[in-house]
Amino acid sequence: MGKSLYIAEKPSVAQEFAKALRVNSVRKDGYLESEDSVVTWCVGHLVTMSYPEVYDEKYKRWSLATLPFIPEKFLYEVIPSVKKQFQIVSGLLKRKDVDAIYVCTDSGREGEYIYRLVEQMAGVKGKVRKRVWIDSQTEEEILHGIQTAKDLSEYDNLASSAYLRAKEDYLMGINFSRLLSLKYGNAISNYLGTRYTVISVGRVMTCVLGMVVRREWEIRNFVKTPFYRVVATQSLGDGKEFPGEFRAVQGSDWYQSPKLYKENGFKEEKDAKELIRILEKNQPLQAVLERIEKKRETKNPPLLYNLAELQNECSRYLKISPDETLKIVQELYEKKLVTYPRTDARVLSTAVSKEIYKNIRGLAALDYAGGFVQEVLAGEAYKKIASTRYVNDKQITDHYAIIPTGQGLSALRSVGGHGAKIYEMIVRRFLSIFYPPAVYQKVNLVSMIGKERFFSNFRILQEPGYLKVAGMPKEKKNTEGDGENLDADPALLNALSALKKGSILPVKGLSIKEGETSPPKRYNSGSMILAMENAGSLIEDEELRSQIKGSGIGTSATRAEILKKLVANKYLALNKKTQVLTPTQLGEMIFCVVNVSIRSLLNPELTASWEKGLTYVAEGTISQEEYMVKLTTFIRRHTDQVMAGNYQTALKGMFDQLSTYYQKTTKPAPRRAAAKKEEQTV
Repeated sequence: MGKSLYIAEKPSVAQEFAKALRVNSVRKDGYLESEDSVVTWCVGHLVTMSYPEVYDEKYKRWSLATLPFIPEKFLYEVIPSVKKQFQIVSGLLKRKDVDAIYVCTDSGREGEYIYRLVEQMAGVKGKVRKRVWIDSQTEEEILHGIQTAKDLSEYDNLASSAYLRAKEDYLMGINFSRLLSLKYGNAISNYLGTRYTVISVGRVMTCVLGMVVRREWEIRNFVKTPFYRVVATQSLGDGKEFPGEFRAVQGSDWYQSPKLYKENGFKEEKDAKELIRILEKNQPLQAVLERIEKKRETKNPPLLYNLAELQNECSRYLKISPDETLKIVQELYEKKLVTYPRTDARVLSTAVSKEIYKNIRGLAALDYAGGFVQEVLAGEAYKKIASTRYVNDKQITDHYAIIPTGQGLSALRSVGGHGAKIYEMIVRRFLSIFYPPAVYQKVNLVSMIGKERFFSNFRILQEPGYLKVAGMPKEKKNTEGDGENLDADPALLNALSALKKGSILPVKGLSIKEGETSPPKRYNSGSMILAMENAGSLIEDEELRSQIKGSGIGTSATRAEILKKLVANKYLALNKKTQVLTPTQLGEMIFCVVNVSIRSLLNPELTASWEKGLTYVAEGTISQEEYMVKLTTFIRRHTDQVMAGNYQTALKGMFDQLSTYYQKTTKPAPRRAAAKKEEQTV
C-alpha cells in the first residue's frame, strides 16, 4: 500500500497537519514522513508567471510597437528564491510510493492556485488527488477535512477562476502600465522635474486610487453653507427642561419657503430672528403639546465578523491598517484560536451551528468571557441559533464568519501587538449573538407655539441585552437639537412620558443655533476596505451592508495588499495615527492620465463586474474561454484608443491646477528597471 502526501501552504500549517496525523518522525529537509504519510509545504507561491522577455527578448525593451502583449500560451517558472523547496515538493509529488495527494493549501481561490501551479510545473500524472477544505486548524477540523476530502477535479472551476484572475492582473498590469508610461510618463516627469516616471496600473489598484482622488476633489470643491435653527427651551417644572427644534412642516407660515435650508434651518440669521420675533408676540410664551409618541425599540446583535468588517473596526478603534489586522488575525488562525480569516461571510453554516456549544464552552477560562459563557450555556438561545439570521448556508461561499474556536487559549500569551485585543473583539462579537436585543425606550414629542411646530426626540437604554457583552455604546447628548437625544436622564424621560396631548409647557426662551454643512469624510483604511467590499459604495449602516449581495472590488484576501501597494508606490499617503488616506501629487497626476485615457479603469462598478465574472467562472456559469475573449477584447480596444489619443496639452492644464495643493518638492520616480514588479500583480 502506497503513502499519502499532504501539501500545506506554509510550514506552520504543515506542522499542524503532521500533529493531527501523528507523524512524529524527525523532520527531514523540507518535509516530514512516517510509515504511511508524508507532509510537506509550499512557502506561499513557488511558481509564478514569466515576464514578457521570456517569451521573446524584444519585449525586454518597452515599446508601443510591441503592445498589446497577449500570448497565446502563458509561460510559468519557478521563483528562484524558493527553488529548493519546489524541487523537494516536486520530487515528493512524483515519488513512486506516493499514490494519493491531499491538497491542504488554504481553502480559497489563491490557495487553489498555489497548488495547481506546483502540480503543473512538476508534471504530476496518475495520482489520486483529494482537496482538503477546512475552516480552522484544530485537530478535529483537520481530521474531519481529510476524511471528507473531495476529488480535486471538483474544484477545477475554482482553479480556472484563479488562473484567470492572475492572467487578468498580469495582462492589464503589463499592457496598461507600459502603454501609459510610454505615452504619458514623460509628461509627469517633465512637470515634476524627474528623470522618468513609471505609471503603474492595476485592475483593482487604479480603481481604488480613483476613489480616494475623487473624494479629495469633492472635499476641495465643497462650499460650506451656514444655516440657523430655532430652538425652544421648554419647562417641565422642578428644574427639568428640554429642547424642541423648529421645523417648517405643512401648516407653517414658512413651509417650503426659499429662505430655508432644509425644513429645520434658515439660510440667513435675520430670518431666524424674524421667526423668534413673531413667536414672542404670543404672551405668555408657552407651547401646547400636540402629539406624544412612546414606543420600545429593539436593536439586534450585529452579524459576525468577516475580514472586511474586522479590518474596518480595527482601523476605527485600534488605528491599525487592514494589512496589520490581516497579519494578526492570520496568526490567531495559525495558533488555532480563530477560524479562517479570509472570508466574506458574516454568518455560520448549519453544520457548525449544531456543534457551536463546543466553541462557546472553550471560552470559559477567559476572564472577560467566563461569566457570559455560563449565562449562554445556562440558556436556550445557543440551541436555537440555527433558526436565526446568524446561520444561513446560502450566504456562505468558501468559509463562514470569523469566530473563536474555543481552543488554543494558552497561545494567547505569545500573540504580539494588538492580537489579544482583536481576539477579544472576535469573542465578544461571537458571544453577543446568543443574547437578546438591546431595548430602548423612545419618546417623540411635537409641541406648538402659535402656528409653528417644535420637535423633540429622546431615547434611553432600558435593557442592555447583548450590549453588556459587546460593549456599551458611547452615546453623547445631541446639542444640535437634530435627531435623538441619546443620553436622556431617566427622570426627565419619566416626566416626559407623563405628559398628555394638550399639556401646556412654559417656554423659557427661544434661541438660535448656528451650524454649517460638512464636507464628505475622507476614507480611512477601514472605511476604504468596506467601500471596496461594496463595489465603491461606503455604506456605513451595518444592517444595510449585510443586505448587499454580489462581488466587490478585489477580494477579502487581496484588499489590504492593494492599499499597501498604493502607499508603497507613493500614490496614496496613509496617516498612521488616524489611518486616513489622501492622494499624493503623483497619485493625482496618474489619476488624471488614466481619466483621460482609460477612464473605465476608474469605474468601481465595472471593476466589481470583473470580479463577479470570476465568481461566475468558479460557479461554472461561464467558461474560462468566454472570460478570456472578454478580457483580451477589452485590452485590445483600450490599447488602440490610447495609441490614437493625445492629451499632453490637456494634462498640463490639469497638473497646473493640482500643483496649487502641493508644495513644490520633487522626489525621484521609480526606475523603469524596477518596474517589473509594478506591472505584474500575481
